[in-house]
Amino acid sequence: MTETSDPNPQGQIAYARLIDEIRRGSLPPGSRLRETELAERFEISRTPIREALRMLEADGLVVHQPRLGAVVRSLDYAEVIELYEMRAVLEGTAARLAARTASDVELADLQALNEEFGQVLHDPSQSAEVNRQFHAALMNAARNRFLSKSVAGLAKTMFILGRSTLMEAERAEVAYAEHAHVLAALAARDGVAAEAAMRAHIEAAQRSRLKVLRLQEREAEARLEISDGE
Repeated sequence: MTETSDPNPQGQIAYARLIDEIRRGSLPPGSRLRETELAERFEISRTPIREALRMLEADGLVVHQPRLGAVVRSLDYAEVIELYEMRAVLEGTAARLAARTASDVELADLQALNEEFGQVLHDPSQSAEVNRQFHAALMNAARNRFLSKSVAGLAKTMFILGRSTLMEAERAEVAYAEHAHVLAALAARDGVAAEAAMRAHIEAAQRSRLKVLRLQEREAEARLEISDGE
């Protein structure tokens, strides 16, 4: 049997593992992805690693730099702004469509997910996962395959940013309330209000992300100053 006929080829497995490590922040922007090291760590040959890196490059998550090879891509300030602007447009549209198309069962599921989210606010990993499920369920309720595909592409790019802003308990609590505003509009079948509430939610997440980025920049500058002083 050839590798391409395998329903779970090693290249796909390596790709999924690398995606997860980028998403969790274990491979932050600028991290070098050496084929030999990854092959040893994943206990596979270099061929599937090379395939996985090609897929990551096609996703826009990895770039090749002179003398460094494959590295996790970095997003500049303008790209982060643009990324969240597109999220606000697309997920706002999803909320508006869901207000019309979501079934009562789907609305009840969204409500249950947000209640679960409220119960795990102080567990960063769980809250981030339930939040992901909430947004995915809302997207499914919108019933627009082209919209879903566009959001999925943005979601992969979001992985470059690393850890979710929900790692901060204060942000998670605010997000819980923002979800509730979206749910209220969906229950009322008010598409305009649902879109506005979702846009406000994404814009709040953007402000939180920019705050984190500014903090990271200050920390990096402080480390550089210490290094120069030595």
